[in-house]
Amino acid sequence: MATVSVRVKTLIAAFVTVLLPAAGAIGVSASPAAAAERADLASWWAPVHFQDVDTTGNTSLAGKSDYLTSYDFDGDLNGRNNWENTGRYALSAHLYYSVVQTSGFTYLSYLFFHPRDWSDGSLSDYEADLSEHENDAEGVLVVVKNDGSAYGKLEAAITVAHKDCYSYVPAGSDFSSGAEDIDGLLTTTTDPHDAEQHQRPWTAEQSKSHAAWSFGASRKPSDALQTQYRSGDGVLYYPGSTAEAPSSANDRDVQYTLIDIFAPGGMWDSRTNTSLFATTSAFAGDNSSNPYGAKCGAGAAATSCETNSANPPWAWDDHNDRPAPGALATDPAYLVWDYFAWSGKPSSPEAYTYNPYRS
Repeated sequence: MATVSVRVKTLIAAFVTVLLPAAGAIGVSASPAAAAERADLASWWAPVHFQDVDTTGNTSLAGKSDYLTSYDFDGDLNGRNNWENTGRYALSAHLYYSVVQTSGFTYLSYLFFHPRDWSDGSLSDYEADLSEHENDAEGVLVVVKNDGSAYGKLEAAITVAHKDCYSYVPAGSDFSSGAEDIDGLLTTTTDPHDAEQHQRPWTAEQSKSHAAWSFGASRKPSDALQTQYRSGDGVLYYPGSTAEAPSSANDRDVQYTLIDIFAPGGMWDSRTNTSLFATTSAFAGDNSSNPYGAKCGAGAAATSCETNSANPPWAWDDHNDRPAPGALATDPAYLVWDYFAWSGKPSSPEAYTYNPYRS
């Protein structure tokens, strides 16, 4: 990956922070028809998602700590009791999403939420560590070219793995490496619940720390996610009309529903709720005791329980790229322009026709 000095990146972030509140006129359409069209695009390109599951370890809850859900799965907006409540409530599956558009592209951000980032003392998984924390939010940016067809053409995806982002392109894309190297193939697959049977992005997350990848990406040369899919515990999630909870740690057909980040009273509206967010860029999470089982930091060989460690999409960041923190969601036209090259690439990023992060 390309590198950039911490000082330069800090200045860029400060500059963007100053500018964002002044960008209120950037093509935000409240038209019900336009909103329905954006929701339809988000549904069409919603990923098939494989979640690797580890059933061992005293903070795994026999695998439930790896299940996808919503931040209010327990019926409240208190982020500081999610660790304790993970084993007490059904973990119905949801993905959060947002849509940003220019004339040339649609940028779809999807967030995978888990109440726990946990450890079992093994560092065999790439991006794993020995710390734990309450709440975890990784994700993916799906890049679709507006080519005149009903749903556009899938061109690329960028996944979030803590403080790194990884770039992928599907077969047939004309995207190539720009300031950042392409990390591999964006795997696609069909969805048995989808009448059209079109190809969807196929994403995956490792267990415990939940770093996100294209399904076809290897975490280590000897330990690919495909191997876990074929022989290990894991849940396969599909977009659908019902939010289902896995029946086991090896459930291969679980439907999730989509939640708009900008829905009234939703994630964006709640960013100043100090019960859910410690700051506007970090979910609230603590290291308090757990009357229902092992507390955060009590996992096998875990060295600590970090607090306020999960970031919403507007704070996702690759630690050594050029775009400012949060650009993956808030300024994807610039980030994609920086990361990739393609035929007909303009000399500067396109202006936004719709960007609710800047409204």
